[in-house]
Amino acid sequence: MTVPKTPDATYEPPRIFGPEYRTASLGILLVVTLIAFEGMSVSTVMPAVSRELQALDLYGVSFSAFLIAGLLANVVAGLWSDRRGHAVPFLLGVGLFTAGMALAGAAGSKELFIVARAVQGLGGGAVIVAIYVMIARVYVPATRPRIFAALSAAWVLPALVGPGVSGLIAETVGWRWVFYGIVPLVVPALVMLLPALRGREDPAAPADLAPADPAPAAPAPAGPRSRPLAMTLAAVATAGGAGVLLYGVDRLHQTPLPGAVAAVAGLVVLGAGLPRLLPPRALRFGQGLPTTLMMRGVLASAFFAVNSFIPLLLTKVQGFSVGQAGIALTTGALGWTTGSYLQSRRAYDRPLLVRIGAAAVTAGILLTLLALVPGVSGWIVAPAWIVAGLGMGIGTTSVNITAMRQSPDAEQGANSAALQVVDTLGSALTIGFGGVIINLIGHDDIGTGYVTLAALMAAIGLFGVAVAGRMRDVP
Repeated sequence: MTVPKTPDATYEPPRIFGPEYRTASLGILLVVTLIAFEGMSVSTVMPAVSRELQALDLYGVSFSAFLIAGLLANVVAGLWSDRRGHAVPFLLGVGLFTAGMALAGAAGSKELFIVARAVQGLGGGAVIVAIYVMIARVYVPATRPRIFAALSAAWVLPALVGPGVSGLIAETVGWRWVFYGIVPLVVPALVMLLPALRGREDPAAPADLAPADPAPAAPAPAGPRSRPLAMTLAAVATAGGAGVLLYGVDRLHQTPLPGAVAAVAGLVVLGAGLPRLLPPRALRFGQGLPTTLMMRGVLASAFFAVNSFIPLLLTKVQGFSVGQAGIALTTGALGWTTGSYLQSRRAYDRPLLVRIGAAAVTAGILLTLLALVPGVSGWIVAPAWIVAGLGMGIGTTSVNITAMRQSPDAEQGANSAALQVVDTLGSALTIGFGGVIINLIGHDDIGTGYVTLAALMAAIGLFGVAVAGRMRDVP
């Protein structure tokens, strides 16, 4: 007689660094660490890049190009992974990211450097989405929380050491080696991930703990956000419209009429595409989930715009070296990590935490303005940015937790993508507009440009304080 196979009650899920998953885990963490290091390093070395390539007028565009390209890759790679598997988006993403790094290191002009940043963004955006799908299909459910925790930790080390190390490299052997140095590290990561790319599962796992691949447990989503062609076209319109909008605004002071036409056209295209990537009423900050998703963009817009221009402030106004500016920037990561830890200690009122986070980000931004007061050391930026980072750690994590709680099972994937869209788009637009402000006011008066930018971003932070209460569920 055949005995029915039942789940083993004593089954212990494998460790992420145990024999079953060691190479996959190391490969995933190495790839994420490389992407994180690149992201944290570029802010530090951009003053050196803009000086050598005479690209100060494109300072903000270099960040926006990466983010806008990544937004497009997020949506396309997610659609491909759901329907055809994660291997192709991952490999293509790694290839594009590596090519973009090499191209940036070899760039002889500011235009080529911007192209390189866009290529990096396409690759990085595709890789991040593919890695999340890979985790769902390779790791058993009981092990996934551990690998996601490890992913969060993979961002901490680059955030702490990336700015300082990249500043040291830029000052000793040149900024180009910040990009070149990452390229050879991609090879061992790919070798480690080959089994995971084939969708290897844990053969010892009981049936109820095995990865659910390919069919999702939740019912298939319906509506516009479930249609691949509509989502792809919306992503193209959103990314393209944002890029044209920034280009047009940047050209207003040189060619007013063509710049205005481009800005209006970009805004129209952006307005046509973005609503299709978000749930209803999101752009109106509707009660509950719509405001929850939008708060991610509010926090990111204010924080990352100022974060990108702090090195320029410190090097141009305070006379800091690139390495010193990187160290000052690192402190934001310390605050972010602390905030993430503090919010996890107990069950809090999440909308209240997001309001506190937005207030802390606003306070941190305003405190950085003290660096422009005569007689005040530029190092005042360090504690100021710890306060802002603390707000981001408390606020963004609480937004993510609330969004997942408010999302129906069939819409968790779409709403996760929406979080990334508003985060990326908000950062891209505010960083891009920050570059426009610097260009309009003049490169000889970086201090005034920074004050203007910080005031606008503080206003966005205060808006977040005002609307955070709308995250609460509809009674």
